[in-house]
Amino acid sequence: MRIAYVTETFPPEINGVALTAERAVRHLRAAGHAVQLIRPRRPEDAPCRNAEEWRCGGGPIPMYPELRYGWATPAALRELWRETGGLPDIVHVTTPGPLGWAALRAAQAEGLPASADFRTNFHAYCSHYGLGWLEPVVLGYLKRLHAMAATSFVPTRELARQLAAHGFERLQVLGRGVDPKLFTPKRRDPALRQDWRAGSDSRVLLYVGRLAAEKNAGLALQTFERLSARRPGLRMVVVGDGPMRAKLQRAHPRARFVGMQTGTALARHYASADVFLFPSLTDTFGNVVLEALASGLAVAAFDTAAPGQHVRDGISGCLAPACDGLEAADAFLDAATRALDASEPDGLLRLEARLTATQADWTSVLHRFEQELQQLAAAGQPVPGYAAMA
Repeated sequence: MRIAYVTETFPPEINGVALTAERAVRHLRAAGHAVQLIRPRRPEDAPCRNAEEWRCGGGPIPMYPELRYGWATPAALRELWRETGGLPDIVHVTTPGPLGWAALRAAQAEGLPASADFRTNFHAYCSHYGLGWLEPVVLGYLKRLHAMAATSFVPTRELARQLAAHGFERLQVLGRGVDPKLFTPKRRDPALRQDWRAGSDSRVLLYVGRLAAEKNAGLALQTFERLSARRPGLRMVVVGDGPMRAKLQRAHPRARFVGMQTGTALARHYASADVFLFPSLTDTFGNVVLEALASGLAVAAFDTAAPGQHVRDGISGCLAPACDGLEAADAFLDAATRALDASEPDGLLRLEARLTATQADWTSVLHRFEQELQQLAAAGQPVPGYAAMA
């Protein structure tokens, strides 16, 4: 197949969408498909416009200056395809920005089949930035964009039900995987724990993710403070960066902020901790949860997204009911307390966590994705009629 793979985030950017997109492109190319990656050009990037990649124009995303939106017209994409080897057999859009919209419009104009990913609850972010009035506007935009795809891939059954209730159609559940060779308890590092001032009997709580309001990172640190009042000697390590980092560091000076970590360094941080705190209520999945489970950590999370799909409460992790406000803080504290109680390194819960993660295999997930694209391309089903912007 010739595949136009359109994404507005890709490494060296570090986030779940970018890393999953890179993995998908690598898999499709290794399987023998001709993949043309279409993404925004970063300021440090050299120009590139060929059959393998086009780095289009764009700009920084408001509130996410380290990320960029892409900008291209449908006509420019159609011209690109003709100049670099011909029309693709299928267009796949990973992100719902202006570049993704243009790619779906270009596919429609050419009568090409197209698919899209629903990876981020952008509409749910609005209230975290005091823009709650925008939520229905953003949701409406997302609905119109996905209406132009023959298939929209979602990571969980729960999200499929939620989107269907909002009128989204042609949803296909496609999960996520984890690399159990990279993320493994075997990477536990006594020297790293010593650097954290954590003795053999100490317990280390870990947060991994963007330090932003929509990720609810502050709740993880508040939970650490509440647990520390009961159990002196706890340690807290925060991996990641974002607009709230300075504020959170000032508010929680006893926590260890180590910035962004990748690859084996990230795997060592996971494996060297004991309890993983995942306080998000807006993630569509949360790849970090599978990474923590594969690393053999006791996970505390709300019963939604990846935890809701992969964690069995009290067996492979500890879940809190999804709720808001003070009720959410107390429910999450209860889940974290139970995870801490079950966090001995060789305990049954942590062994079950590892076993659970190893069943989420990237190979089978990506093979199924490939098969779905092949079926759409073979059917030659064009995207549905254009849903005009209201």
